[in-house]
Amino acid sequence: MPVFKTSFNGYSVKFSPFYESRLAVGTAQNFGILGNGRLHVLDLSPTSPAITELIAFDTADGVYDVAWSESHDSVLVAAIADGSVKLYDTSLPPQSNPLRSLQEHAREVHGLDYNPTRRDSFLSASWDDSVKLWTLDRPTSIRTFREHAYCVYSVAWNPKHADVFASASGDCTVRIWDVREPASTMIIPGHQHEILACDWNKYDDCLIATASVDKSIKVWDVRNYRVPVTVLNGHGYAVRKIKFSPHRRNLIVSCSYDMTVCLWDFMIEDALVGRNDHHTEFAVGVDMSVLVEGLMASTGWDELVYVWQQGMDPRAA
Repeated sequence: MPVFKTSFNGYSVKFSPFYESRLAVGTAQNFGILGNGRLHVLDLSPTSPAITELIAFDTADGVYDVAWSESHDSVLVAAIADGSVKLYDTSLPPQSNPLRSLQEHAREVHGLDYNPTRRDSFLSASWDDSVKLWTLDRPTSIRTFREHAYCVYSVAWNPKHADVFASASGDCTVRIWDVREPASTMIIPGHQHEILACDWNKYDDCLIATASVDKSIKVWDVRNYRVPVTVLNGHGYAVRKIKFSPHRRNLIVSCSYDMTVCLWDFMIEDALVGRNDHHTEFAVGVDMSVLVEGLMASTGWDELVYVWQQGMDPRAA
């Protein structure tokens, strides 16, 4: 399956919700500690196992996350290490980008999520302990959500309720928010260690998964969150990102500092149904295509982007 070599360390990979062959990759120099970043927009060849670069945008600081607009097929949002959120239009040349740079967060922006139901707004999560709500047409944020006691690493909109989202933090909690409410509506003390990622199930809007430095993934039912629905153990180090399948209710993909990408069926006893060890450094970005069932992508600090079909070896030509 195709592989793409980036100039810097990979941080995030996201499939386009409009074009089945397109994906975006956020990268950062020097493992994101100091240096430049680059946002790549890539295209899968329909005829050969190759990935071509459509366009790339250079940034003065690392790109920690990317999110495609759900309303404009050429618009991307990037989370930048300098605390900014930058908007790009792939239909315009690099010199005409970014369209806008939104500078409000006091520290690095680490996570983004575009609203999949309302399609007009997106969230940013920052190491300044806050989450901000934005729309494409406003130069300032609509609202800031401050309750977490430490870095917010990940945000995820609920797939059915357009006003509900979750945030995962280094304070070991996941908070559930409704943008119509003045404060968070639920606090899940999910792990004993930092929570690095969260994602909602796409078929059951009450199920949310969390991934932690404690090496585990937990699935929770927000109607009764005192104990998790299940705990998935199998990674050897911190679990960096998780994603529920857009096509199968019980499937979760995860990537970890143990350099592996794992596939889980959280409803069966032997939940670990696939493990790929194609990366040679931390695996920090993973995604599943909404448009092509079973199509997966990952990126890592080995400066590689892999795209493969579920069940196949990512390294197979």
